[in-house]
Order: sequence, then C-alpha cells, then structure tokens
Amino acid sequence: MSNPLRDPRDRRLPKVAGPCGLVLFGVTGDLARKKIMPAIYDLANRGLLPPGFGLVGFARREWADEDFAQEVRDAVREHARTPFREEVWAQLSEGIRFVAGDISDPASYVELKRVVDEVDVTRGTMGNHAFYLSIPPGLFPVVVTHLKESGLTARQGREWRRVVVEKPFGHDLRSAQDLDRVLNSAFTPDEIFRIDHYLGKETVQNILAVRFANTMFEPIWNSNYVDNVQITQAEDIGIGGRAGYYDGIGAARDVIQNHLLQLLALTAMEEPLSFSPAEVRQEKEKILSAVTIPANIDLHTARGQYEAGWQGGVPVVGFLDEKGIPATSTTETFAAIRLTLDNRRWAGVPFYLRTGKRLGRRVTEVAVIFKRAPHLPFDSSSIGELSNNALVFRIQPDEGVTVRFGSKVPGTTGMDVRDVTMDFQYGDSFVDTSPEAYERLILDVLLGEPPLFPNSTEVDLSWRILDPILDRWSTLGQPEPYASGGWGPACAYDMIARDGRQWRRP
Repeated sequence: MSNPLRDPRDRRLPKVAGPCGLVLFGVTGDLARKKIMPAIYDLANRGLLPPGFGLVGFARREWADEDFAQEVRDAVREHARTPFREEVWAQLSEGIRFVAGDISDPASYVELKRVVDEVDVTRGTMGNHAFYLSIPPGLFPVVVTHLKESGLTARQGREWRRVVVEKPFGHDLRSAQDLDRVLNSAFTPDEIFRIDHYLGKETVQNILAVRFANTMFEPIWNSNYVDNVQITQAEDIGIGGRAGYYDGIGAARDVIQNHLLQLLALTAMEEPLSFSPAEVRQEKEKILSAVTIPANIDLHTARGQYEAGWQGGVPVVGFLDEKGIPATSTTETFAAIRLTLDNRRWAGVPFYLRTGKRLGRRVTEVAVIFKRAPHLPFDSSSIGELSNNALVFRIQPDEGVTVRFGSKVPGTTGMDVRDVTMDFQYGDSFVDTSPEAYERLILDVLLGEPPLFPNSTEVDLSWRILDPILDRWSTLGQPEPYASGGWGPACAYDMIARDGRQWRRP
C-alpha cells in the first residue's frame, strides 16, 4: 500500500509487511474501535501494509461487509493519528470483509474459513493470517480451539498463522499455564504474540537506548550509586464501564503483573549481546528470576480502594458505588509493592512499584533515585531544599527524560544549592511524531518480529512474583479507602516510610 508522501529517509517503522491479512475478534469493543482499527489505517497511510491487505471482522452482528467497513471508517475518522485520505481508504476498504457469527458455534468458523480462503484468492494474502483476539481472556480457549478444529490454523509450505492475545495472561500462575497449553495446541511458540502495549511506547524502548548507548549512565547504574527505583502508573479516571472486567481482577493483576514488572526488567537487566528477541528476553528472564518478594508482605505492600470525592473539579463516586460493583467487593484499585533483586548489581536496592485509579494525575514513569553524595561541604541551611539526584523516564503522557540535580542559586552571596532539572521531550527534539504503540506492535505481528512481546516464561515468572502477594491479600478483607484525586491510601506512605524513604510526586 504505497504512500507517495512517505519520505524514504524516514527511519520510523521502515519495514513493510508482506502479503497478509488480519482476522479481528471483538470488533465492537473499545480497544478495536479506538486503537486497533485506527492503527491499521495509520499503517496503511504510512505505506507499511501490502496493497492487498485483508481485514476480516468477526462478531455477533447482522452486518454485511459494507456495514463493517463503515464501522471501521467511523473509527478511523474519529481516532486515527494520521490524516484521512480517500485514496488510502479506498484501497484498504477493498480488503474488508465481515463474518456474522457466534464464537462458540463451530458453523461460524466454517464460514470464517470460507471468507479467509476467499481473501487469499481476491487479495493475494497467500495464506498468511494473524488472528487478533480482542475479547475477554476467558474466551481465548474457545476461539483457539475452534480455529484449530476448523482448519484455520493449518498452514502449507511457507504460509504462516499467528495469534495475538491481550493481557491479562491468566489471573494467576495456574491459569496462565492453562492458557499456554491451549495456545500451544494450535500454534507454535513463535506464532504466539502476547501484546503489552506499554512495550510499544518510545520511552520504554528509550530506557535501553539511554542505558546502553551512553557511557555516562551505565557506570552508576548499580547499588553503589542507586538508592531506590520507583515505577509509577497512575490514572486519574475510575473504572468507567469496566466493572465486569475489573472486579475480581484489581490493580495488581491489571497493571503490576505485566506493565510494571516489564518496566522493572528493562530498567534492571544486563546489556544483551544484541537486541534480537531471544537475547533481550534472556536478560529480562534473568531479572524476573532474581526478584525477591518481601518477607513480611503486610509491611511492604499496600492496597486501597478509591472513595467518592472530586476529580478535576467534578464530583465522582467511589469504587463501591460504581455501577456493577458489589458493596462487599475487596478488589483493590490501588496497589504498591516493594521488591528487591537477588543479584550483585542491585543487591540492597528496593524497587517500589505502584499503580492506581482516581489518583492525582495520569502519568507513567520510571524514576531512578540516586544516593546522596557521601560528603557535602555546605552549610545545612544551604542545602535544606536539595533532594537526591534522579533520572526519570516519562512514559506517558509527555514522553521524555528528566534529570534532577543540584545547582547554585544565582545572585546569592552564599553557596545555596537547589534542585534543578534538565528536560528532554520527544516532541521538542524530533520533528517527526512517534508511531502509536499499537502501530508498532501490529506491524511486528505482521512481520513476525516479537522483540516487544513477553513470552510464556516471562509471564510465568511474573505470576510467581505476584501470586504470594495476592494470596496474602485475599485473607485481609477490605482494602484501605483513599480520597479520589490524591495519591493513594495512607498505608502506601507508611510502607515506604518504614524504609526511611518517600514517594516521588510525579
């Protein structure tokens, strides 16, 4: 799908997918409408999809191909990041098909196979198809089983089949392993793509670039100089209409098990031999294997539920008053844990992970907090407002890196030192905008390149870390309430204060 406006010198997402199609389950969901379908159009608009790309939607709607095409068009017009161009849409829409069916009905998959085979003939997709399961995780086994039994996963010669699943990957270790068995029954390990959209964000990948492309950081990236690492993912919204999904899942399963533990692994891992998927995964697995959970979970973890209050000047209801949430729910909307790593580089350095809803602002960041200088030849009054040096990776919403250090206050007669910051922002330093995470991840699926996707070993290791904490929490009853618009429950502040530290204010 050529794009005459694309600069051949543009180094962003330079590889173009070969002949292929994508079958999308869950086309009526928010994820499909707001992220997946717009990302497909944006890839086409950048000239990164083949001319004959096919998109097949599957849902329980009595739609014709034209109806689904209109749904895609509406989603693209509302949510796409690149300008809408009729010539691009005309070429993309020629490959759009729809199958009206029930995911539990074998006959629906017979029809799906007929349509996929027809797309191979009319669009030249050459038997190459990815199945994107944008559906509740509990339905994954049903769909995968029917895909296999209908022959949709069979391939001949150089044809390929791939499956894409969204997190959460199970709700504990056992269920994650059960899911793996189902996926492996129909696909080979290199055909299974577990999407963690955080790993498609530029700043997440920039953690590795900053560490391994610059000599100024790596020598101090260890316990000799680092005091602690704080990884925060905060949202200023509540659960919205996701009660059916969120209740019983909670903040730890929803965010810590995948996003935050992946960020920990990327921050702490050793330099890989190369940035091939196998080498990067190997280093991440070493870190996750070295994680040690607190000996006293009650003292070094925290959980909470947001209460009614004010958010951005608007009154909001508490979690227990959200539609669909039972008044007795013990699901946490805030979670914080302290972890350590049993290796030489990070011995004794605590990693604090926290996530929550209805917090002060929407922000995700990794903050590496350095130790104080061993000797400060200043009067105590001169450095009263001086805090620890810090290197902060801002992952959202304003992608960039901040360095905090001490500097003399100009114009004073004494040696007064205060905190100052140096800021790098992607929007200021690069003329071209970054690809949206789903663009990068979907293109990786179509190219068969999985460096940004966690494998089953990483998923299992993450559950081995979190399961003991969740098991303990399940015996403790109601989480501690916290005010909407604040930064979490008091127990989270007590948790970090026991170590003589405090949370960084994003």
